[in-house]
Amino acid sequence: MRRRRAAVAAGFCASFLLGSVLNVLFAPGSEPPRPGQSSEPSPAPGPGRRGGRGELARQIQARYEERPRPPWARTLPDGAPGWPPAPGPGSPGPGPRLGCAALRNVSGAQYVGSGYTKAVYRVRLPGGAAVALKAVDFSGHDLGSCVREFGVRRGCYRLAAHKLLKEMVLLERLRHPNVLQLYGYCYQDSEDIPDTLTTITELGAPVEMIQLLQTSWEDRFRICLSLGRLLHHLAHSPLGSVTLLDFRPRQFVLVDGELKVTDLDDARVEETPCAGSADCILEFPARNFTLPCSAHGWCEGMNEKRNLYNAYRFFFTYLLPHSAPHSLRPLLDSIVNATGELAWGVDETLAQLEKVLHLYRSGQYLQNSTASSSTEYQRIPDSTIPQEDYRCWPSYHHGSCLLSVFNLAEAVDVCESHAQCRAFVVTNQTTWTGRQLVFFKTGWSQVGP
Repeated sequence: MRRRRAAVAAGFCASFLLGSVLNVLFAPGSEPPRPGQSSEPSPAPGPGRRGGRGELARQIQARYEERPRPPWARTLPDGAPGWPPAPGPGSPGPGPRLGCAALRNVSGAQYVGSGYTKAVYRVRLPGGAAVALKAVDFSGHDLGSCVREFGVRRGCYRLAAHKLLKEMVLLERLRHPNVLQLYGYCYQDSEDIPDTLTTITELGAPVEMIQLLQTSWEDRFRICLSLGRLLHHLAHSPLGSVTLLDFRPRQFVLVDGELKVTDLDDARVEETPCAGSADCILEFPARNFTLPCSAHGWCEGMNEKRNLYNAYRFFFTYLLPHSAPHSLRPLLDSIVNATGELAWGVDETLAQLEKVLHLYRSGQYLQNSTASSSTEYQRIPDSTIPQEDYRCWPSYHHGSCLLSVFNLAEAVDVCESHAQCRAFVVTNQTTWTGRQLVFFKTGWSQVGP
């Protein structure tokens, strides 16, 4: 005899941080300083100050010259006609729009994190939108080591701030769905340093690889697809081929499930010059690659290949193959293997990732994979099963088995493959690919409306 099963369809440290941020961020705005400009008196040479003020000025000028020219070459002072325009509801639109005025009444300031040079804060604008504020970290390693060496606090700030300025310009020039949005910026006086820079950007969540490994394959694939689209954009950007010299998960954030690059101060636009292939060795901890030197004296595709191999070793190898649909695994394995050997460029890699998306979204990956069920299922409309959950992995819900399916046939197939499953509830919720979310249950003794 055949077992009867049921398929149920249903619809369904604050005050200190705030004071610190206010002290750094909320003073009258000003024009951006010109490189090397400072009113600070020269200190007398002392122990540990190598090269003195002249060496510091040289480093400031060198860092300034590596900054790409922005399309808006002159920063408007706060309060200038048309700057900044009043922010509308939700997220600001394209182009730097927010200025110092937008920062005067923020609330809920929270410290997010800091790195070698910069600190990031989360604040809420008067209109309710949450944004990220990024500024030079006054207690950070970059500024502190410079002050210890040169003893010139304002000049050292200027040196550190050029990293933030470079990142701001690149965020503007490299606009893309997988590049963090720049909402605006503000120059203003802070403590004893004039013209400190704060950038205002989209707010994202840090990339935590341990947590990502516990999410559904569909969400992990979305991150890899986002990264493939980003690398394609960087390889064909308006500035030329851009490489991320500091390529780690911490340089990215997640915004509504999409991966976005946020830290661009170590990005490089120029390809590596060469006299021969010996100058074109791409070095990584596990292995090296030798690339050809072009007739024009540049290492061919080094920026693109560096990005691609880093994507393989930090993201693809961990997130792509595991718990993927069985019929997609050969294609996913070929993507991982080809990027690990640098056999493909970013164009072919993205084409194959888009192919996986098409097969998955259209349900073509299910062809000849769903066997006809020998179990009868009774449909109970407008009902749900509030209890009788069990856990499965990976699941969209930690306390139950919530998976996405292409259609009812796949839901039946999943239920047949789980020993605990005796029923499932089809919700009215869908994933980013349009697939329905389904709760799988151990029985249907308590069916409710």
